[in-house]
Amino acid sequence: MIGKLKGTVDSYGEDHVILDVHGVGYQVHCPSRVLQALPRAGEAAVLFIETIVREDMIRLYGFAVEAEREWFRILMTVQGVGAKVALAILGILKASEVANAIALGDKATISRAQGVGKRVAERILTELKDKAPALATVDQATISVSQTVSDNVAARPVAEAVSALTNLGYAQAQASAAVAKAMQSAGEDASTETLIRMGLKELAG
Repeated sequence: MIGKLKGTVDSYGEDHVILDVHGVGYQVHCPSRVLQALPRAGEAAVLFIETIVREDMIRLYGFAVEAEREWFRILMTVQGVGAKVALAILGILKASEVANAIALGDKATISRAQGVGKRVAERILTELKDKAPALATVDQATISVSQTVSDNVAARPVAEAVSALTNLGYAQAQASAAVAKAMQSAGEDASTETLIRMGLKELAG
């Protein structure tokens, strides 16, 4: 099984690159973000490869780093998510951003990917929420706040503060991070008004 290819860029297609490795041209399908970052034809490139074998085809998928390939595999464990949808998600988000969005329950960010509707985004968040925190770069306090909101846990000041900040136009991930920091300063018994006020200060800073 091919795990990595190192060669010279031969040419590009709409969703793939032809990588020349010792005279053999491999057609490798990549997320759009990865394709855009690859060098021009004639220059060297390295891709981490996931090989999918089916009865009617063998297709290679390429990624800039191993973490992207791992998320490609993880995303495809979700019902309704195939290679095309997984590529679309990784086409707009880095591996760490995928982990952060899932850990924070940020459906809006996941839904930005082409072909990811509301139901698919919800399924991704639900099925992978236990895997994402270990791979996320946001702190555990922020994840805890976001999960409190998404799970409707009885922590009304937290949920109301995050809701108020998102209503002001901030993304849920930003709002959750700001409220998490506010809680660290004000304590878990802080009122909704206090969390909103301190959260706004965090966001303004």
